[in-house]
Amino acid sequence: MIDVHKIESPAYVLDETLLRKNLERIRAVKERSGAEIILAFKAFANWNAFPIIREYIGHSTASSIHEARLAFEKMGSFAHTYSPAYTEEHMPLFMQYSSHITFNSLSQYERFLPIIQKEAAHPISCGLRINPEYSSVETDLYNPCSPGSRMGVLREQLLEGWPTGLDGLHFHSLCESTSYDLEKTLQAVEEKFGEFFPQLKWLNMGGGHLMTRSDYDTEHLIQVLRRFKSKYPHLTLILEPGSAFVWETGYLRAQVVDLVENKGIKTAILDVSFACHMPDCLEMPYKPRILNATDPIPGKPTYRMGGNSCLAGDFMGDWSFDAPLKIGDPIVFLDMIHYTTVKTTQFNGIPHPDLTFVDRDGNVLIWKRFAYEDYKNRMG
Repeated sequence: MIDVHKIESPAYVLDETLLRKNLERIRAVKERSGAEIILAFKAFANWNAFPIIREYIGHSTASSIHEARLAFEKMGSFAHTYSPAYTEEHMPLFMQYSSHITFNSLSQYERFLPIIQKEAAHPISCGLRINPEYSSVETDLYNPCSPGSRMGVLREQLLEGWPTGLDGLHFHSLCESTSYDLEKTLQAVEEKFGEFFPQLKWLNMGGGHLMTRSDYDTEHLIQVLRRFKSKYPHLTLILEPGSAFVWETGYLRAQVVDLVENKGIKTAILDVSFACHMPDCLEMPYKPRILNATDPIPGKPTYRMGGNSCLAGDFMGDWSFDAPLKIGDPIVFLDMIHYTTVKTTQFNGIPHPDLTFVDRDGNVLIWKRFAYEDYKNRMG
């Protein structure tokens, strides 16, 4: 890791060397398995990094007209698009920027497939998202197969057969999951929807494939995909992970701006916010790792980390350090590139951290420095 004192605080810092390491692994899985692997913008959309990503992966997936346009303009390719709902107003833009469009419901299929078939200026392959009613995800917030889910079509809704005019089937029921979770999910999908496979051209397995995590069994993933492909050689298999591309490729550099104590609880107030800059920590929830800190150890200086918004719950704890913290000390939250910059808010008008890049030669580049105008222009 680069000397954090060379980075102005606050800043998200993406490391090119670590990014390329992940991309090499993803490309190897793609080439050995025969599956297409594309980038999901919902986890990472810092387009300054796209020229590097395009050296390894050529396509991306979008869930909105803005993501689809970004795919076209900055990835240089049409998007694989899925949205829970399309509108007449936005469908022309989706058609302009997409090569694939997946519908979330039969009513959306009936409403928009005729428009696409009649008005699209280039070929668009359409598909249907299905709900296999199986998921290993334990956190309901991230489980699209929970009872009553609005995501995807149930098998019981396809009693009249596979809808005409659709080329593909899409499911997404994983979240930072293993290849063994995928294997079980494929079994559920095959049991419920396998009879339709002969009518399809592609099968999109969605995201959540955390193939760049150190303990992920990529060999098993490759074998799962190869076995499935051997059973259905006519199908193009597609995976669209997001987190895997930038897993452990960077950090959020912050610093202590105040120290407060209340009834024996010491809190280090930072120049960043969990609510604004690390929302998944509160939503998932999960406790991030901090460089040179540990879980609480009796006898060591121990602190909560407090965000700089006025939200009472904008804090997390506790961490122990080798020495007492001081105002100005750097605090480095590890693995803070995926699902951070794409989900930040401007609550309280708190400035966003810089988007910073460290290239392979150690040069520090500030891709974006947010200013008052970025906040003001969102408000009117």
